[in-house]
Amino acid sequence: MSARLARPAFTLLLAWLVLYPVAIVVADSVRGDAVATFVSRPGEWGALWASLWISLASVALAAAIGVPLAFLFEWLEFPGRKALGSLIALPAVLPPFVGVLAFLFLYGESGFVARAVQAVFGLRGPPWRLQGAGAILLVHAYSMYVYFYLLTRAGLAKLDASMLEAAHALGAGRWETLRRVTFPLLRPSLAGAALLVFMTALGSFSAPYVFGGGFRVMTTQIVATKLNGELPLAMVETVALALVAALGLALLRRTEGDELLAALGKGAAPPRRPIRRAPIRALAATAGWLFTVLLLLPHLTLALVSLVPYSSWTTEALPPVLSFVNYQRLFGEPERLRPLVNSLWMAAASTLGAVALALAAGALARGQRAPRAPRAPRALHAPSPRDRWRGPIETLIALPWALPGTVFAIALTTTFSVHAPLALRWVLVGTVFLLPLAYLVRNLPITGRAVLAGYRQLDPALAEAAASLGA
Repeated sequence: MSARLARPAFTLLLAWLVLYPVAIVVADSVRGDAVATFVSRPGEWGALWASLWISLASVALAAAIGVPLAFLFEWLEFPGRKALGSLIALPAVLPPFVGVLAFLFLYGESGFVARAVQAVFGLRGPPWRLQGAGAILLVHAYSMYVYFYLLTRAGLAKLDASMLEAAHALGAGRWETLRRVTFPLLRPSLAGAALLVFMTALGSFSAPYVFGGGFRVMTTQIVATKLNGELPLAMVETVALALVAALGLALLRRTEGDELLAALGKGAAPPRRPIRRAPIRALAATAGWLFTVLLLLPHLTLALVSLVPYSSWTTEALPPVLSFVNYQRLFGEPERLRPLVNSLWMAAASTLGAVALALAAGALARGQRAPRAPRAPRALHAPSPRDRWRGPIETLIALPWALPGTVFAIALTTTFSVHAPLALRWVLVGTVFLLPLAYLVRNLPITGRAVLAGYRQLDPALAEAAASLGA
């Protein structure tokens, strides 16, 4: 297939994967009286408002943790900095539900901390109830600070040291330089982190489900409505959540400050500041270790609980017995390994599919083409076919990040629960194909943006050199 036909065909494939399921949900949501039901129920508006303010508060709390940690580990030099800086980013590679369970076992009503407080002070009942909006925000801050930490560290590593030196030479103090130079230059990184946290918190289901209690957000509301058999209303709720996500995306994109990107990545990064005073150096190292232990403690707790035999831990503050019996049962009984095997092959299949689509998108939208014999000049400034299809391809690649995972889950299950081949719909619900397809679509922005960024860095001279050598 020629490139002239491949680009529109590939764009249609992406639209079928990304846009078509959402369009199906939007079309189904306006049928009947589901919209009127949604508008007339105060509980729906309450859940929508709760999702919005929980997401915004999660951004603020995650920034309050992640940004100072990024400055600590990127700008200061102290013993153990490299190892601690890597460990503190560990929550980024763990599934969200794992973090929720870890938090529950450590800080929940029956967790280690609650039992220790109960034993020390002789309390008859749990000292607290980890439920409601506060508990959700606590879990979100713990699991999402890593976005601000990683992106802020990356932004600090690309800062031009000469700009900071110029500010100092003009008489600006350390705090004024931070406020008027460093933070404005970090605005794209901070806005990107805020966008990731906002979208992740808006689509969060596990934390509100486990810790919400009677506090409803839109994701739990959608699942409850679907379980009650009110599928049209669930579709309206899905569309409402998608609209809030699109509004938040538009507002956050306005704060990115694209005009400042040129200031990043030029010149040498500022060197890390060695702490010469031994007490302060020890204090910085202690703070780094303390933050790392506090942030990793829930996951260490989960590892410890996995060693507790079933029904051996009842009222004690600490488990009385530790053994590998749970792991022996896991690896000794094939039926218990089946979920792990299914997860692994589905993740591998979806990753291969996402990488293949990302490579195709990069080649069609950004790839360099070898020079050909000159042709008659086109109209002045007329875009090439590659340029015309680049925008739609890159937009479709990035779109799944703009919508919460719950929206795509409802959209895919609705679209692929009907057998209508002429409408490009097949029954995939209940088969082994739907989950890998959902993973592929959801993770397409990660692989796609990485591949597109790599293609942007390719020098056109490389293609010309290859062509001149006969390639």
